Amino acid sequence: MIEQENSVISESELTRYARQVILFGKEGQESLKKARVFIAGAGGLGCPIALYLVAAGVGHIRLVDNDQVDLSNLNRQILHWEKDLGRRKCDSAVEKLKALNSDVILEAFDITISDSNADELVDSADIIVDAMDNFDTRYILNHVALCNKIALVHGAVRGFDGQVTTIVPEKTACLRCIFPMPPPPEVFPVIGVTPGIIGLIQANEVLKFLLRTGRPLENRLLIWNGLDADLETITITRDPCCEECGEEPSIRK
Repeated sequence: MIEQENSVISESELTRYARQVILFGKEGQESLKKARVFIAGAGGLGCPIALYLVAAGVGHIRLVDNDQVDLSNLNRQILHWEKDLGRRKCDSAVEKLKALNSDVILEAFDITISDSNADELVDSADIIVDAMDNFDTRYILNHVALCNKIALVHGAVRGFDGQVTTIVPEKTACLRCIFPMPPPPEVFPVIGVTPGIIGLIQANEVLKFLLRTGRPLENRLLIWNGLDADLETITITRDPCCEECGEEPSIRK
């Protein structure tokens, strides 16, 4: 385990976060400062998630992505700019995030998340954020969350639509309960505002979880329909036959 950093809030930080300290007090801000968040992905979802968590003063963020910036990313991946074409996404993202808030500890790993390294990468995180674009990696994150009893905020987008849920091991349905089979792989269409909306909802879920406030999206799947500007939530339930978290899981923890 890595030791927690000093969570004492300085006078300059109290000034920086003054508007949110009104909401949850100095103690809440200290909770954010000592928190550790693992973000899987520095793309369309990961960029707004990381940007707003850093702005809010979450003290330690670990960002993992093994891709490099491509021209086709720039319609939605807001931490990557034209000057970053060809750079590693982690390097590009961390550069902007450090410029926004130098008080936050940022770790970047240019690596592919796999069964063999997921536990080590997640390490002592308080919460995992799924900002991926494929279900193979999402299932790995789901598994490591269940094994280590770490909450997981899932988000996904396609076109004008998106979805978010918060998974709490031993309390809620897991990702395989909701999606027992992955959708077929594809190069999916997406308009840039959709990951912006969904990513900010995910960031909001992270902040609520860390601050122990509000009603998380536990056992609820939030669905965003951008063309109709419609938000709805549907109730989901844990599947006792789930191969991952059911009574007799076939995927062993």
